[in-house]
Amino acid sequence: MQQVAKNSNIIERLDQPSTYKDHQFQGTDEEWYALLAKSTTLYVGNLSFYTTEEQIYELFSKCGEIKRIIMGLDRNNKTPCGFCFVEYYTHECVLNCLKYINGTKLDDRIIRTDLDPGFKEGRQFGRGRSGGQVRDEYRQEYDEGRGGWGHIRARQEAERRRRQNETYEPITTIPSGASHGIYARLGPPAGGSKRTYDDDLARVNDSPAKRNRDLDA
Repeated sequence: MQQVAKNSNIIERLDQPSTYKDHQFQGTDEEWYALLAKSTTLYVGNLSFYTTEEQIYELFSKCGEIKRIIMGLDRNNKTPCGFCFVEYYTHECVLNCLKYINGTKLDDRIIRTDLDPGFKEGRQFGRGRSGGQVRDEYRQEYDEGRGGWGHIRARQEAERRRRQNETYEPITTIPSGASHGIYARLGPPAGGSKRTYDDDLARVNDSPAKRNRDLDA
């Protein structure tokens, strides 16, 4: 029995809040953790931009009766941007979510949950400079569920395409010796060439040996 008790002390509890503290919180660390100790609000992150409030309700209501759900919105576009707040009536329901829902999948994404000191008006909007979440501005990989490329990478891609379009020069003449297939699609080269389009068309039906002799001539 002593061995069991000893092991239970080293196993991390799943219903504990993370070490994150909102930098906009005006109180002390002690006040922050005092609010978490009785909180009935849950922060949910890493959501797909396409996950609906109904989907969130269906999953999180398994842990208790939900008071309300506040969807996180892009500050500029007022569209979902990958997070929400779930408010319950009791602190116990929030702890159950940390134990049973945190790290599970919703819309093929592993969602993150954490205790929150309580929702206040204005916190539903993304804090990134572009209006969404900060993490999406610095993401380098493609994420279909969160709008594709991160904002920085998207700007880089747009700039690369702009430079490419500026330096692109379309082909105006077909080089001598180009295949019949190119002529068939684009027409004869401007200004003519050593071998005309009609000569190439007639040569298609020649035997390989005859075509080789013509090219050597």
